[in-house]
Amino acid sequence: MKTKDSQSNILSTSAMNVSGKSEARIIGSAVAGVSELALFHPVDTVAKRLMSTETQLITLSSPAQTRLNLNNAIFRNCATEGFGQKAMSLFPGIGFGAAYKILQRVYKFGGQPVVLDMMTKRFGKDFDEKFGHKTGRTLLSATSGSLIGIGEIVLLPLDALKVKAQTAPEQLRGRGLVDIFAKEGLNLYRGAGLTAMRNAPGSFALFGGATAAKTWMGVGEDGVRATWAQDAIASCVGAIASISVAQPLDVVKTRIQNRPFDSPESGATIFKRLIQNEGVGGLFKGLTPKLLVVGPKLIFSFTVAQHLIGYFEQVLK
Repeated sequence: MKTKDSQSNILSTSAMNVSGKSEARIIGSAVAGVSELALFHPVDTVAKRLMSTETQLITLSSPAQTRLNLNNAIFRNCATEGFGQKAMSLFPGIGFGAAYKILQRVYKFGGQPVVLDMMTKRFGKDFDEKFGHKTGRTLLSATSGSLIGIGEIVLLPLDALKVKAQTAPEQLRGRGLVDIFAKEGLNLYRGAGLTAMRNAPGSFALFGGATAAKTWMGVGEDGVRATWAQDAIASCVGAIASISVAQPLDVVKTRIQNRPFDSPESGATIFKRLIQNEGVGGLFKGLTPKLLVVGPKLIFSFTVAQHLIGYFEQVLK
């Protein structure tokens, strides 16, 4: 017979029914964020630069022109330099990126279990009765993830500065962090509404997709722990669903953030111009590198977070 505790935590730790200590969640998520940043920041830079490029990149009639366009879009001022300088040019904004990524991973991976625990205690029985146990658990996990995703807008200034460093470094050159925050203030929250609109379905799909995959694999009941492989599969399912759903709004958000501080544009204006100049396909710029990296990136970060959380739960008992 299932107890209330055995039903409560469907996704958020590797042992899916165990509510981990807050210390374990923080440490595990932080290590995952640091490790992910070191390996995948260059790929994130490529994706951001492609998304912020407002001209056609693909010329079907001229592969050579396509290569030239991509080279210029990705490497910017280092497009004509050697391999080493090109590679180093993909690490701009690493300071902002580190702060954002670590805080974001701790907040999302560590915070979602807290919200899920609260929602399960309050609404778990209602969800089970209305949707059935498995679907109800998946929806609770997805909904708690969505709420956490919306709350990510508190980290938006760091994300905005990271994007500017990756796509328009001239806007930050010669300016200190204190000076930027003092002079720009709420301008650093530009695009907050759009970010919340993007994060809500994106995080819903991430946690819901991962939970559904683990449920399908039989993980999550009666103390059954996810294996490394099961965590990896669930991460891929959730991440692919999340990025695909959020990509159009992510393109618009990126272009809002890389606008000059003194020349803002609304999301509606950017969206309208994008459709006029680039067509619907422009909403999915940067999706290919994201999808190409989402497998190893999310396999890595999610699995590291979950298993380290489980490890530190035992150590910190």
